[in-house]
Amino acid sequence: MYISEIGLYQFRNYDNINIKLHPKLNILYGNNAQGKTNILEAIYICATARSHRTSREKEAIKWEKEEAHIRLFLNKESRIEKIDFHLNKNGKKYVFINEIPVQKLSNLLGIMNIVMFSPEDLQLIKSGPKERRRFLDIELCQIDKIYLYNLQQYYKVLKQRNHLLKSIHLDKGQEAMLEVWDEQLVYFGEKIIESRRDFVNKISNIASMIHANITSNKENLSIEYSPNVKKEIFKDKLKDSLDKDIKTGISSVGPHRDDILFKINNNDVRTYGSQGQQRSVILSLKLAEIDLIKKEINDNPILLLDDVLSELDENRQADLLSNIDNIQTIITCTGIEDLILKKLHKGFLFHIENGFVEPQDSKFL
Repeated sequence: MYISEIGLYQFRNYDNINIKLHPKLNILYGNNAQGKTNILEAIYICATARSHRTSREKEAIKWEKEEAHIRLFLNKESRIEKIDFHLNKNGKKYVFINEIPVQKLSNLLGIMNIVMFSPEDLQLIKSGPKERRRFLDIELCQIDKIYLYNLQQYYKVLKQRNHLLKSIHLDKGQEAMLEVWDEQLVYFGEKIIESRRDFVNKISNIASMIHANITSNKENLSIEYSPNVKKEIFKDKLKDSLDKDIKTGISSVGPHRDDILFKINNNDVRTYGSQGQQRSVILSLKLAEIDLIKKEINDNPILLLDDVLSELDENRQADLLSNIDNIQTIITCTGIEDLILKKLHKGFLFHIENGFVEPQDSKFL
């Protein structure tokens, strides 16, 4: 799959632009704060129905405007999908696929599969478990509609259970109602645990081979799923934590507290890995994402590289670029490296300045 065209109307610092993209390599270059990342954000929103930069998508509407509109044409399996995404100042979002309104934003997931790689991803190892769970959920929701449904139901039940826990703290007579919510929490929670374990095992196997190649077989990478509770004892652990949960008004057990671990030669990379090792691990992870999505959907995802090449040394840049020949890649950067220019025989180059996009001829750079 690839994006053939994207248009932005009153989105971030853009008034009204339309860009025709190359099926393979597209490079957006220019100084910082000119609007390069805004284009990637628009693509990300059309794929996931959310921004990777803010939880309040209405912030993406141009200053003093009432709405923003993203229009994207996706070439997929010999057909074209037209995605229209509207953002309103009142916080509402409206999506149309081929002119047909989408009733639930979650229905957008899986239409366009993307892999996003930004400097923030390099902090995935150092950051807290919440970010690593977010990584799991974004990837799984793109390729597994059943997982998406189970995740949505789990968090609905979790919200109700937490609300009831707070009520029980004031009125013990409501405790009998917990059993209904506990049964549902366990039912959906077990399915989430199983899906996450399967996904982590798959991506670990792929990332391990990639990492071995990157490090000339000097390092053995493993990615391990660290569930907060095993599904076989989830129900029992809920009962054991009941008194604590009532006191705090929060459910302390379940997959909403899961984590994943990255290890090199059986050592925790978060604790013992150098900065260079941590970057190599994330690079291996991102390349594994691409490979896994290819296998799951039988098509290539779209790769978004947001100013990440400047964070990688030349060898890691080469490892990354050598693995993206067959997929559409959209890169943002402040300058054009020789390594990138060598690939421009099959791509487009755009200069971004103050909300304006100007196609360039790479021969004259």
